[in-house]
Amino acid sequence: MVNTTRTNRAVNRFAVGHRLSRRLLHSLIAGVVAVCCFAAAFVAGMGDRSSLASTMTVRVTPQPEAMLVKSLLEIKENRMVSALSEIETVLKINPNFRLAQLIKGDLLMARARPLMSLGNATDGQGEQIDNLRQGAKARLMRYEHTVPQNEFPKYLVQLDKKQKYAIVVDLSRSTLYLYENQNGAIRYVSDFYISSGKKGTDKVKEGDKKTPTGVYYVMASLPQDTLADLYGVGAFPLNYPNEWDKRKGHNGHGIWLHGTPSDTYSRPPRARDGCVVLTNQDLRVLQKNLQIGLTPVIITKDIEWSSSDEIEEMRRELQRQIEDWRGDWESLNTSNYLEHYAQNFLSDKQNLSEWAKQKYRVNSSKS
Repeated sequence: MVNTTRTNRAVNRFAVGHRLSRRLLHSLIAGVVAVCCFAAAFVAGMGDRSSLASTMTVRVTPQPEAMLVKSLLEIKENRMVSALSEIETVLKINPNFRLAQLIKGDLLMARARPLMSLGNATDGQGEQIDNLRQGAKARLMRYEHTVPQNEFPKYLVQLDKKQKYAIVVDLSRSTLYLYENQNGAIRYVSDFYISSGKKGTDKVKEGDKKTPTGVYYVMASLPQDTLADLYGVGAFPLNYPNEWDKRKGHNGHGIWLHGTPSDTYSRPPRARDGCVVLTNQDLRVLQKNLQIGLTPVIITKDIEWSSSDEIEEMRRELQRQIEDWRGDWESLNTSNYLEHYAQNFLSDKQNLSEWAKQKYRVNSSKS
């Protein structure tokens, strides 16, 4: 979540220097994201770059995103001419970056009157403007959260040596993280802004417009010439619903990683029927690291981070439990063997009681 105390403090400092309306101080919290507020809060979140260097991982940032942030830093420093120049450069590269277009309009309008909110150069109403504001808020949250240098998503306990990369999607921060498997050690590579389901997370049924949470795999690669323009430069279907989803009664289909339409740079944070959507530029980068049938895509509401030591301890504990299970199996100690299974265990249509009867029967004939 955005640190509102820190944000307000930063905005107060900025407002004093630039004579902005008092309404601006709470606009981010209220849902009206002021351009200057956005820049000031971003800087407050980043702090002094030199002091952070030893505690944060360097973020590999896609160029348009980095340039957009740079323009906001220029706004914070009241360098409006430089900010406008930066935004115009962004739009030369990506004319369809609608958030950049909105900021450009605000910067031009600022020559005539003070900025009150993002979208100040429009009537400030409507779903489209609100979506752009949500996109600004999502980017603020992304850049306030630096990737921990010595922590990793706790789900990456161990990858098979054939799995060169793993993906972890944090829906709360509209961010997809890419990790590399380096001889069993996990290394952060990059992260990307994403859009997800209109109605949030925890998909349950067809048409609920939610993004599922769980562990999935990239199952195919669909090239651009086989797709509607909606899906951008390519698509990578995931194996939703997986076995666990089916056991929970979840249904639906067609959850993909894919790009954006040709007339769009990026989608709002919540804009799809359940898919995970990247910009076309980012998808082209990411697809080089996807292995069909091998790359895990872990989708979560909010990543839980663990130190490398904590992950190593989890790995050792898992290996110990597996070895205990295997030892009890080999020794034909059926009672001890069955203690490794949960009371709600299922194998096909067998419950734990039926499974136990089968194992006692099978083991009784073995030496």
